[in-house]
Amino acid sequence: MDIKLDPSRDDLPLMANTSHILVKHYVLDLDVDFESQIIDGTLVLFLESGNRSRKKSGSTEEACRSESNEACEFRKPEPCHVPVADTRTSLSQMGYSDFAICGKGERDTSGKDGNHDNQEQTYGISSSKHCCDTGNHGSEDFLLVLDCCDLSVLRVEEVDVAAVPGIEKFTRSPKLTVVSELRNQIVRELVALPADHWREQLDYYARCSLAPGCGELLFDTDTWSLQIRKTGAQTATAFPHAIRIRYRTKPQGRSVTWTSDQSGRPCVYTMGSPINNRALFPCQEPPVAMSTWQATVRAAASFVVLMSGENSAKPTQLREGCSSWHYYVTMPMPASTFTIAVGPWTEVKPETCSPSDLAAERSLSLSEADFRCAGICGHMEYPCRFQNPSATTQEIIPHRVFAPESLAGACQETLLQLLSPCLSAAHAVLGTHPFSRLDVLIVPANFPSLGMASPHIVFLSQSTLAGGSHLCGTRLCHEIAHAWFGLAIGARDWTEEWLSEGFATHLEDVFWAKAQQLAPHEAQEQQELRASLRWRRLQDESRNSPEQLQVLRVISFSGSLPEDLEMTPIFPF
Repeated sequence: MDIKLDPSRDDLPLMANTSHILVKHYVLDLDVDFESQIIDGTLVLFLESGNRSRKKSGSTEEACRSESNEACEFRKPEPCHVPVADTRTSLSQMGYSDFAICGKGERDTSGKDGNHDNQEQTYGISSSKHCCDTGNHGSEDFLLVLDCCDLSVLRVEEVDVAAVPGIEKFTRSPKLTVVSELRNQIVRELVALPADHWREQLDYYARCSLAPGCGELLFDTDTWSLQIRKTGAQTATAFPHAIRIRYRTKPQGRSVTWTSDQSGRPCVYTMGSPINNRALFPCQEPPVAMSTWQATVRAAASFVVLMSGENSAKPTQLREGCSSWHYYVTMPMPASTFTIAVGPWTEVKPETCSPSDLAAERSLSLSEADFRCAGICGHMEYPCRFQNPSATTQEIIPHRVFAPESLAGACQETLLQLLSPCLSAAHAVLGTHPFSRLDVLIVPANFPSLGMASPHIVFLSQSTLAGGSHLCGTRLCHEIAHAWFGLAIGARDWTEEWLSEGFATHLEDVFWAKAQQLAPHEAQEQQELRASLRWRRLQDESRNSPEQLQVLRVISFSGSLPEDLEMTPIFPF
């Protein structure tokens, strides 16, 4: 079912069949080539099957059967001479032993056009009406469907995690006679490790990602999805729980922007709009499909790789002229929040280090954190900063500023001076920072928004520097606010993005007033003036926008939900 859509006008289909199987962890191993404008490498998925099956209408199920019988003609890939397990990078070179800081990511929703479709949703996992949510239909094989666009998929194979030395500790039933069941059991036990074993878990994820393949899987791609099956695996439980995908991006891929910075040097960055990361790697797009990840990225030694990750990565030289960077995230996040920027960025440092700057550099180590439940969090288990007593007193988290060389001076004068007061103001209002650290990057001139926040990294437009401290400060406060309202508390589906934007817009005024140390009456006057300007702008947009763009689409729920949720109202923007 190859759906033809215009991303500028139509809803993007959420094709991934998250009701039956979920990606719990991604391991990316990528090379960035600026000459060909291609990111090439492997992606290893660690999957978990469950009983999250949603009730499907007869028409939906019939459509899925029809697609499986008629449209999904699976093929084996073209022969690929590039080795899947890249021996150029050992575990030590990738930095897998250098795990340091825990924190959180967040989902920025600024600049989104809302073109995401959630016509059907279950309680906890959402899907799309376009999804071929294939379960077990008689004798048919189970399909793993991933959201994918503008990618060249070269090979898909099962990973032999049982071949990893020391992996026996994850086999509760070592006498299993079916090898595929043993491999899936290993992944289930690895995924289920408790939060205080996060270092061990990341290390084994890395080791498993380098394990040899044990059989190619059949796959097919269409405009919006990658569909994978294993002959004879008729259920999600029987489907391989660790698979490796060899792929490369396309220069025109809509998730990746190849451009030049303000100093005329090549760079590349990912943009969360309009199709999120589905043109960067195959993934599960619904925002409730939460996962962790780790990524190793290789690029020319003259480039700096920034990424959404809890560690402040440092380059490792692999060979002359080539460096490797490794980042990881231990808080489950939507795949759309994965962010990367590669370029000859210059780190802007303060001329002199103040006591507050030195205090900010004292980062927290997860190995020293106390993960005993403090009774304040009810989320899934992960190494949570809110349960760490030391994190609650960390007024200013470690932070760095990067920019093109030509804008380093402007950042030194404006942005760098504002970052600590804004972080301190946010802590004074909301308490513990959800992130353990923060990078701020001034992105190239073609960046289409004033800012975008992602896990541990914020993109800012150069326009914020030209507007003086007020524009830069308010925008910085807005993006910092998204750390709490954006992903620490995130959207359940794409129609809820206005909630996080509303909170962030309100809090930018609160943070900025406190960062300026305004008197209460001055802060109130400033907030009232900005509220009046926003109201006038909203009125202008309403008068000049088509009516269909001024309402959120109705979400239909399936399953046993409260009656008042069955009829979801249409909210005006």
